[in-house]
Amino acid sequence: MTTRPRLFALEMSAGGRVFSVNLDGTDKRILVDGCRLPDGIAVDVAHGHLYWTNMGNPSANDGSIERADLDGTNRVTIVPSGATFTPKQLQLEPLSRKLYWSDREGMRVMRCDLDGSNLETLVQTGKGELDRRDQTRWCVGIAVDVGAGRIYWTQKGPSDGGRGQILRAAIDVPDGETAATRRDVEMLYDALPEPIDLELDIATSTMYWTDRGDPPRGNTVNRAPFEARNGHREPPEILVTHLMEGIGLALDLNGKRMFMTDLAGTLYAADLDGANRRELLDVQGNLTGIAYVELPA
Repeated sequence: MTTRPRLFALEMSAGGRVFSVNLDGTDKRILVDGCRLPDGIAVDVAHGHLYWTNMGNPSANDGSIERADLDGTNRVTIVPSGATFTPKQLQLEPLSRKLYWSDREGMRVMRCDLDGSNLETLVQTGKGELDRRDQTRWCVGIAVDVGAGRIYWTQKGPSDGGRGQILRAAIDVPDGETAATRRDVEMLYDALPEPIDLELDIATSTMYWTDRGDPPRGNTVNRAPFEARNGHREPPEILVTHLMEGIGLALDLNGKRMFMTDLAGTLYAADLDGANRRELLDVQGNLTGIAYVELPA
């Protein structure tokens, strides 16, 4: 079947927008507006839906998740305001038909069915106002490996604090344990400047992530293996530098390329190794989440 690739992205400024664009930056289309600080986006091409998280007021516990058709019509809220605190990166897992996301001020990793039902907390890193002041507990990025039965997430830490982490755990809470007490959480990397969005290349056991901390290690795109080799875990490799508050990340593994956004309003493309970096769009407001999809031609 012939397909046409397309990027879907979020603009947090200008009232909050969802837009799509060709891979060369042309044919920008505003699909949805009036979103309350949108941050994470996922696209279900097979069923013609796009999903996004709204952070809302980060201090008010009024985050939500919405869905619309690919052209922006038939907009509906599936996770109502307050059912999640400050939802960030969003992933759609097509086999189980689940949405997964990190909830920053909620200090948790969550999931639900595609209609918003069966809302669950999978990881809880803290509870209450005192814990909420500790930004090392804030969950931001999320990735899912359903084949291996694992979830991965980032905890960003304070701004450029060098206390960010990437962690993983089983995709389900172990029997007899809770989201707050589960003992299978494994820290893969720590002492990172400020890790944000996270993506996996399952075939090569590689993680990619954006980091919005200060240079030289921050405002970058990084990658690292998510499995130790001979008892040793390799340090992260910096692929792209000099982003301006890097946030969104999407991989086209077949095309061996990646796409990134930053809060300065630039949409970038690069090879998976960081080579051939180029700007597709600039001065687009505050850009956050991004998704790469292949639509039917």
